[in-house]
Amino acid sequence: MEMKTEITELLGIQYPIIQGGMAWVAEHHLASAVSNAGGLGLIGASSATSEWVRDQVRMAREETKNPFGVNIMLMNPHADEIAKVIVEERVKVVTTGAGSPEKYMKMWKEAGVKVIPVVASVAMAKRMERSGAHAVVAEGCEAGGHIGEITTMVLVPQIVDAVKIPVIAAGGIADGRGIAAAFMLGAKGIQAGTCFVTTKESIVHSNYKEAIIKAKDIDSRVTGRSTGHPVRALRNQMTKEYLKKEQEGASFEELELLTLGGLRKAVLEGDVIHGSVMAGQCAGLVKEELSCKELIEKLVRETKQLLEGSPMYE
Repeated sequence: MEMKTEITELLGIQYPIIQGGMAWVAEHHLASAVSNAGGLGLIGASSATSEWVRDQVRMAREETKNPFGVNIMLMNPHADEIAKVIVEERVKVVTTGAGSPEKYMKMWKEAGVKVIPVVASVAMAKRMERSGAHAVVAEGCEAGGHIGEITTMVLVPQIVDAVKIPVIAAGGIADGRGIAAAFMLGAKGIQAGTCFVTTKESIVHSNYKEAIIKAKDIDSRVTGRSTGHPVRALRNQMTKEYLKKEQEGASFEELELLTLGGLRKAVLEGDVIHGSVMAGQCAGLVKEELSCKELIEKLVRETKQLLEGSPMYE
């Protein structure tokens, strides 16, 4: 099966499917498995140190000969060192979030790194194009974790119209229908997170995977809108408490304390009651634990059927 687009050409991958750089989740096992299956795997640097990132890159390189990338949260205090590790370790692709990567752009581009910022607005997409980005990920508020305010359905076509570089759609995509729809909106590829969390190669605790597989359409909540840092996660005791305190006008510090270490707690310890079970609104579409290869083959098969005019389910 082939699915060539500007994104597969740009990144040297088989399918225009990118696995999101999720904190605590996207490490070398998952990234290399996605890349081996023909997509682009990402290592999520999150708040990690540069040495952790270097080790992860080296381990991923042992496990796959295919391109993979690193996602950098630019608020990370170690971002400057990680930006250099990207060059030193000859990482092929970098995606960025929580800020602008402009100050690293020259260094990365001279080293031949493909730079793909994640954006949540037209203005940011245009700014990234001007600063030399190779493509952008347009992420709608259906996504899990830190989000913007605009839905994927309306964000993607507006960004496609505003920039000349390829656009990758993200937020709420978990099956072939989502990918086919993204192509119709003008995207040249997609980024998915939630459906990769439940894959066999994902190191996420089985409680977390189970929470996603059991999730219904109405099971996600957004906390932190009042603080200007909205985060989408599955509803549990923590989100309930957070939203109550938020409504009562609790201070930023008090709210921060509630979520401190929450994602780690859910991912590694399996605390899905008091931890932060980050997942997109598409969690209700994720029904089983597949290998990365099985998931990507399923996504590609479903997308092709739809684009060729056949129904996805027969």
